[in-house]
Amino acid sequence: MFNGIFTALATPFLPDGKIDFSALENLLSAQLAAHIDGVVLLGTTAETPTLSADEKKQILDFCVPRLAGKCKIIIGTGANNTQVAVENTRAVAPYNPDAVLVVTPYYNKPNPAGLIAHYQAVAEVGLPIILYHIPGRTGLKLPDNVLADLLANVPQIVGIKESDYDASHVMQTAVSYTENLDYLCGNDDLFPQYLAINASGIISAAANVFAPAFVQIYQLFQAGKTKESFALFAQLYPFIKACYAETNPTCIKYMLAKLGFGSATVRLPLGEISAAHKEHLDTLFQTANPSWLIK
Repeated sequence: MFNGIFTALATPFLPDGKIDFSALENLLSAQLAAHIDGVVLLGTTAETPTLSADEKKQILDFCVPRLAGKCKIIIGTGANNTQVAVENTRAVAPYNPDAVLVVTPYYNKPNPAGLIAHYQAVAEVGLPIILYHIPGRTGLKLPDNVLADLLANVPQIVGIKESDYDASHVMQTAVSYTENLDYLCGNDDLFPQYLAINASGIISAAANVFAPAFVQIYQLFQAGKTKESFALFAQLYPFIKACYAETNPTCIKYMLAKLGFGSATVRLPLGEISAAHKEHLDTLFQTANPSWLIK
């Protein structure tokens, strides 16, 4: 169901910090023109911790009609307060998303019983769930046996966005579950490895800028041209690494600004990237193949 390239959409801001809806419209159009398969709205890359409830609604009211029927729509609704996650999920239900993206609760590190109950509560809203596993940000790593119990008890989980760098865990999950649910790469820098272990696609922050390249990498792989797919990824790799030189989405928004998609403004507690990283990105961009970039 969730196959291909899904862009974790950034939120363009005006220099004064307000949402730049003109830039957002251009970004949506550019993503669709790149033939992405879906968009994640209100994910971490959208800077959702700094968006008000009203701003989130404005973004959904603006984006969903422009995307509906043209690509799949996933909406982030996770929180480390179960009631808030449930309320977030209920609030987006009228938009009829193809799924909601629900991160494992961060900071409070729920035990297995609490974790299962958390996802069961969200599942009662009635929307398909993509579980977001990113232990580097949440502080919660799912052992294989806990993941098995979670999936057995919450059948509404139809996919996993995996952002763990533990190769053993990633492989075990792929071997155990890719025949029954969609396994989505959450680490742009590991995309070829995920494709090789039967992942269905990727939820990518770097695709905000490099959607055409990601689409081509995926299509080449699906066509059996694995060497050509990896060769393109290898060319793109320095740019992917540069996207994460500082906390996402600071570098991505700097690159989007260079392409004319709004300003580089991020909201505190994120700050402007360093002069050294700006210089590196400026230099790197001079070598970018224009066909890799959104237009």
